[in-house]
Amino acid sequence: MTSIPTAFRRPEWTGFSPASSNSLWCGGLKASFFAYPIVNALHIMSIGALLTSVWLIDLRILGAFRSLPQAPFVALLRRTALAAFGGALVTGSLLFSVRASAYAVMPIFLAKMTLILLAGANFLVFMRRAKGGDEPAGGATTVLAVLSLMLWTSVLFAGRFIGFL
Repeated sequence: MTSIPTAFRRPEWTGFSPASSNSLWCGGLKASFFAYPIVNALHIMSIGALLTSVWLIDLRILGAFRSLPQAPFVALLRRTALAAFGGALVTGSLLFSVRASAYAVMPIFLAKMTLILLAGANFLVFMRRAKGGDEPAGGATTVLAVLSLMLWTSVLFAGRFIGFL
C-alpha cells in the first residue's frame, strides 16, 4: 500500500482528549487525506436524509400530501429517519473524535446536542400520538409536528455554525 504524500495529508489538529485522539478511527481520520472528507460527506448525507424524512412526516401529519395514505407514508419515513439518525450518530461521533476536547467546550456544540435530545424526545412522543388515519392531526399532535420542524431545523443550523465558530 502506498503512503499518501505529506502535502496531501490532513493537518494535525491540537487539543485532543487522550481517549478519543488515540483511537484507531481517529488516527485514521487525522492521517488520511480521504477519510475525513468521506466521513464528513456521509454525515451530511445522513443529516439530509434525516431532515427530509422528518420534514415529510411532519408536513403529512399537518395535512400536506393528502393524496398519499398517511399510515404507510409515515411508517416508511419513520424507518428512513431512524436509519439516517443512526448514520448521523456514527459519522458524527467519528467527526467529534478528531477534535473532542475542542468541541466538548463549544457552547454551540452543546446547544446542538441539547437540541438533538429535545428533538429526539419530541419525535418519540410525536410517533406515539400520531394517528393512523388520513386526516390532518389536531391539538397536541399538531403542536408536536410544528415543534419538530423547528427543533430539527435548529439542529441543522447549530451544526453548520460549529465549523465557523
